[in-house]
Amino acid sequence: MKSPPWPKGKKLVHLDLKGAPPRLEYLLKLIELFSKLGVDGLLVEYEDMFPYDGDLKLLQATAQPPYSREEVLSMQELAKSKGMEVIPLVQTFGHMEFVLKHRPMWSLREMAPCVSTLNPHRTEGVRLVMEMLRQVVELHPGLNALHIGADEVYMLGEGEESKLWLASPGRTVEQLFLSHVTKVAQAIKEAWPDMTIIMWDDMMRGMSQDTLKASGLVGLVQPMLWDYTPNLDVDTTVSLLEKYCRAGMSDLWAASSFKGSTSVHTCVPSTQRHVDNHVQWLKVAAALSAAVNLQGIAITGWQRYDHLSVLCELMHVGLPSLAACLQTLSLGEFSPEAQSKVAETLGISSVEAEAMGRTTEDESLFPGRRLAELTVELNSLLNSEDIRFFENNMYVRGWFSSYHQQRKMVSPLIAMQIQSQASAYLTALQEKVEALREEMVLLYPESTAQEWIVEHVSPVLAPLQRITEDITACVNEMLHVEHHVVVGKT
Repeated sequence: MKSPPWPKGKKLVHLDLKGAPPRLEYLLKLIELFSKLGVDGLLVEYEDMFPYDGDLKLLQATAQPPYSREEVLSMQELAKSKGMEVIPLVQTFGHMEFVLKHRPMWSLREMAPCVSTLNPHRTEGVRLVMEMLRQVVELHPGLNALHIGADEVYMLGEGEESKLWLASPGRTVEQLFLSHVTKVAQAIKEAWPDMTIIMWDDMMRGMSQDTLKASGLVGLVQPMLWDYTPNLDVDTTVSLLEKYCRAGMSDLWAASSFKGSTSVHTCVPSTQRHVDNHVQWLKVAAALSAAVNLQGIAITGWQRYDHLSVLCELMHVGLPSLAACLQTLSLGEFSPEAQSKVAETLGISSVEAEAMGRTTEDESLFPGRRLAELTVELNSLLNSEDIRFFENNMYVRGWFSSYHQQRKMVSPLIAMQIQSQASAYLTALQEKVEALREEMVLLYPESTAQEWIVEHVSPVLAPLQRITEDITACVNEMLHVEHHVVVGKT
């Protein structure tokens, strides 16, 4: 059944810049497209792509240069000219990998093996995040809102200082979490009294209404409840939002996903999966009481699950999904009308990236379309059974087993047939990879192209290369032996 369109409130698109930051020219084209699609704002997660200076300069990316101050301002200027608000997302508790991986910051970890979580007992930790925030706010003139992250605070309470603190009667990990976030939020309000503070909600989901009321966060923060699943539980999600509201936090946000939430290594998103997620969010919005003041929805698009994981679905291949999700929010369903609108807007024949085709040569409708096409083609080749399971090929299993390889006893004729097929696959892959590399470096840093290829292509390419090399060695050995030995006989 059709839901009402998304109620009043902002539709933000999440720009996750870690690992695959679009070159400025491409980023500006994306902002132009977002404006045409009806986006109201950008939730920008810079991580190590922000031009931190002073003592924080070590946080800057080294694989590629961070955005310059001029580029950050240029991006904001265009967004604002299109009526879009820019909200920076700066992690202040969990997902601090890009900070805590650096040796001078090791002492600020909750525990040594956990690179993501800040130690909540160190005053230096609050000073660190406040300096990060100060530099970000300074480079965003007229800023009205900040997102302070605070999701997935892994291993909280497991550090030695936390264990000592928790040993006192009545103290809990929930209180430990709330205490740190409250300190950060209060410090932000002292520095910028009119700043709206948004945070992820997941660490508060299991907390009671009374705990939230007593936390000190009421009136300080606006929780953003995220759920990226296509089968999002509407009743549970409504109950959570209503709980936050009853606890005094009536200004709330939703967060959906248009890419980057299928699996940690997925390369091409499923539009239908993400549309389904938005259909469920529409049902949530329709079921909320009037007391809940839904501020908007952030449509997230992760480039990686965290700073240290592999690159997944990049922006260029996620645009059909994003456009489809926005249309779903606007119309209340993903009807044939919505699908036609998306196809027309992007100049494609299908909203699914794997079958998108094209109806026009106008590249301005879909910035990065050529790279999206190459990504889909290469991904299809990489996942074809003939290539991915080449080592299980009947001829490889039957005439080029480990035993044959060890003894260098092969049938040269069949071995050369195997080699020919492996070489054909290698050539096809290498041609696709080179075409993709050439196109990718036009939109992203060279380091992004190199990383994506190593992570997603090398695991498939390496076995083919090894078999080709091993067969060559075995055939050469056999062709130089005067009397060939038959397996199992002398």
